[in-house]
Amino acid sequence: MAKERARNNTYIGSPAAECALLDTIDTPDDLRRLPQDKLPQVCAEIRQFLINALSKNPGHFASSMGAVELTVALHYVFNTPYDRIVWDVGHQAYGHKLLTGRRKRFDTNRKLGGLSGFPNPDESPYDTFTAGHASNSISAALGMAVASEMLQDEPRRNVIAVIGDASISGGLAFEGLNNAANTKNNLLIILNDNDMSIDRNVGSLNSYLAHLTTSKSYNSIRYKTYKYLKKLHLVSERHRGAILRFNNSIKALLSHQQNIFEGLNIRYFGPIDGHDINRVVRVLKDIKDMEGPRILHLRTIKGKGYEPAEKDPASWHAPGKFDPETGHRTAIPAGNGKPVKYQDVFGHTLVELARINDRIVGVTAAMPSGTSMSVLQSEYPERVFDVGISEGHAVTFSGGLAKDGMRPFCAIYSSFLQRAYDHIIHDVAIQRLPVTFCIDRAGLVGEDGVTHHGVFDLSYLRSIPNITIASPRDEHHLRWLMYTAQSADLGPVAIRYPRGNGANPQWRAGFKTLPVGKGECLTQGRDVAVLSIGTIAKEAQGAVARAVSDGISVAHYDMIFLKPVDDGILREVADMHCPIITVEDGVVTGGLGSAVIEWMNDNGYHPHVTRIGVPDEFVAHGTIPELYRMCGMDEDAIYGAIVSAKTIERR
Repeated sequence: MAKERARNNTYIGSPAAECALLDTIDTPDDLRRLPQDKLPQVCAEIRQFLINALSKNPGHFASSMGAVELTVALHYVFNTPYDRIVWDVGHQAYGHKLLTGRRKRFDTNRKLGGLSGFPNPDESPYDTFTAGHASNSISAALGMAVASEMLQDEPRRNVIAVIGDASISGGLAFEGLNNAANTKNNLLIILNDNDMSIDRNVGSLNSYLAHLTTSKSYNSIRYKTYKYLKKLHLVSERHRGAILRFNNSIKALLSHQQNIFEGLNIRYFGPIDGHDINRVVRVLKDIKDMEGPRILHLRTIKGKGYEPAEKDPASWHAPGKFDPETGHRTAIPAGNGKPVKYQDVFGHTLVELARINDRIVGVTAAMPSGTSMSVLQSEYPERVFDVGISEGHAVTFSGGLAKDGMRPFCAIYSSFLQRAYDHIIHDVAIQRLPVTFCIDRAGLVGEDGVTHHGVFDLSYLRSIPNITIASPRDEHHLRWLMYTAQSADLGPVAIRYPRGNGANPQWRAGFKTLPVGKGECLTQGRDVAVLSIGTIAKEAQGAVARAVSDGISVAHYDMIFLKPVDDGILREVADMHCPIITVEDGVVTGGLGSAVIEWMNDNGYHPHVTRIGVPDEFVAHGTIPELYRMCGMDEDAIYGAIVSAKTIERR
């Protein structure tokens, strides 16, 4: 039945539904040479290509499927790359990559040495700005538009920001909108409104966008009238703001609606059907040469053209491998005696803790399923707060909850928490508020690449006073750290854990309180000391076992806590007068290795310390084993460091 339904879908079929037109498009210039009536076929072929390609080499599926017409229309109407398209986040940019010379390499997408899964200026001149985190497109595009004005580019350079309805709720997007309204520019903002981020959008702005309407005839008449009056020199750009405010007041009076964008003096057009390629092209041509900031609101469907994705866009955001004919996803979920993801250990543990502590609440920033906060949400919906793509607000909101007696667990990906750094300091740490930061996707995350690696948190948090920082080596320690955080008077606590599965199917250990600032000796030794933190202990344990079998006496300690660091272990190791190797899944600058060197120096010890971790450079995408090997962090590299350290004289 499912197979039959899939075959009836417009864009599903065998690879024989050839890409006759798409195969002729190597640059947007090729696209622009096509007659407009061929564009629907181009859109159909892009969808077919994506279905076939992503079913075998997984990536971000639903977002790119929903943005096909928008992508084709932008490259058809605008002179890219001279005209700039700035994508927000970039989940939706696969079609863009196909049209800009990367179709033949698309099978390398998200693979080591291959195409990035996100727009990357180092990869193509058509990728005008780094994308990977939400809400930055308006600010970046506005900067480009203003630069073009100041440089007096000829011909006029158009700059377009493409932002989703979830991303536009982020604080940075509002800052960009506010500045766009008060700066001379010709920025065009495309609002791609599919009522989705990864999970369903939340918040009053999303509800507002869902019901926002405007008159097509009104906009047409207003634009034509404005052009006519300008041609007669009866109006000018100098008086444009006053005219806009007057027109917006008239529109609000007639429609009984106040338009938030036009309230900012930004021309608003829409909403229109974002899958009507001819209409999108026509509107873009109509507004292309307008002066001043304007916004075009498109309504789209995430997963458009593939029935399973349309029905369940959240699951099809990044579905893994699937059968293109049936929509059956081949990824097998963990469970039933198999190790589960660390995020699921977090989610289920949080429910257990919430049952015994009624002051526990959960906070997440548009990622209830991505962090498994959804587990608590299912059982205690009134105790979970999804604040949307607003990480800074999530942290300060958690601080407010903690100030008046609650015990918030704030779950945010490591790379996304970076934007809330000031909020952690100003709104939580200074007041020593009991907020537990559950930092998901810590360390190298694999195929999502440079914008998503969570490798900076140990370093950027360690310098903050009043905060406890810990990282579990396994599922049991994650549970125990969470239990310790909610039961002790520690102030803010940061617990960081990686993406992916653990190693222990029997992860539901009982609860116990861990001694804060104390690590654990895993292996006794005297020739070399290895200090690790987090789940990379597994790589270190493998290396230590190999070295021991070779006759090298190696001590291995799991530090567990970065702050406060275990000075008992450090003094014990220092008194051994042997070389020290630190191992961490994070940047070596400012992390565990730096903490050990600082402590040794401050206490009059001067051992030889080798730091293993992410080097001082941005790391591309690839599988975790590939990246560990590339960064010199895998078992082989740690073993090599132990062997080399053995030759160093004791001091």
